[in-house]
Amino acid sequence: MTNSTARIRPRRERRHRLPVRLWHWVNLWCLIVLLMSGLQIFNAHPALYWGSASNFDDPWLEMYAIRGAEGDIQGQTALGPWVFDTTGILGYSGSDDNASVRGFPGWITLPSYQFLTMGRLWHFFFAWLFAGAGALFALYALFSGHLKRDLWLPASQWRGLGRDILDHLRLRFHTGHGGYNGLQKLSYLGVLFVALPVMILTGLCMSPTFNAAAPWLLDLFGGRQSARSIHFIVAGSLVLFVIVHLLMVLLSGPLRQVRDMLTGGRRDVTPAESQGSTQHETP
Repeated sequence: MTNSTARIRPRRERRHRLPVRLWHWVNLWCLIVLLMSGLQIFNAHPALYWGSASNFDDPWLEMYAIRGAEGDIQGQTALGPWVFDTTGILGYSGSDDNASVRGFPGWITLPSYQFLTMGRLWHFFFAWLFAGAGALFALYALFSGHLKRDLWLPASQWRGLGRDILDHLRLRFHTGHGGYNGLQKLSYLGVLFVALPVMILTGLCMSPTFNAAAPWLLDLFGGRQSARSIHFIVAGSLVLFVIVHLLMVLLSGPLRQVRDMLTGGRRDVTPAESQGSTQHETP
C-alpha cells in the first residue's frame, strides 16, 4: 500500500459528540416540562394582549366558556374577530362528570389539576436549567468549532436552499454524506440563536424583580403583555419545530437516529470530510 493510499483511508468518527447528545436530551425534557407548566400558568388567565398598558379589554387570543341556548356549556376560542367552537379541547374540557372551564385541558398541563403556584415552581426551575444548558452549549458551539464546522452555511448551501426545501417537501432525504443540508442548518441556527434567546428574554420580562432591575427589557418587547404574547408565539414555533423534527426522524430511519443520539454513532470519513459536518441528517 502506498503512502498516498494510506493518507486517504477512511477513519471511524462519532456522528454526535457528547456535548451535542447531552444538550439534545436535556432540551427534550426541559421543553416538555416547560410546555406543560407554561400552559398551567396560561390557564390562570387564558388570554393574550398587545401593548405596554393593556386594559384587558381587547385580547387577540382568548379561550373561555359560554352557556348555549339549550343550557349546555361550550368551549370557545377567539382569535381576533374569529370565534371557534372548541368544546372538549380548549375553553371547556374533560369528561361529562368532571368537565371544567379552562384554557387547555388537564392532560397537557403540569400539574393536571388547576394549581398555579405549583405550575410556576416547575416552570421557573426548568427555565433556569434550560437557559443554563443553552448558554453552555452556545459557548461550546463557538469555541469547539461546532458552529463553524457543522452549522454555518457555506455559499454553496445558501445557493441550494431552494432545492433543499423542494427535496423536503417531496420527502427526499440525503443520507449519504452524514451532514446537515442548508435548510437544516438554517433551522438549527434559528432555534439556537433566535428562538431560544427570545424565549428566555421574554420570560424574564414577566418577572417583577427583573423588571425593576432592567426596565429597558420591557421596553424592548413593547411591555409585559406584548412580551407574554411573543413568549407564547415562540413557544408554539418551538413545538412546531419539534413536531417536524420527529416526523423527519420517523421518515429517515428512527431506530438508527435514536441509537446514534444515545451512543454517538459511528461513520467512515476521509480526512477531507472530517473538516466538514459530522452530524446526522434529520432536521
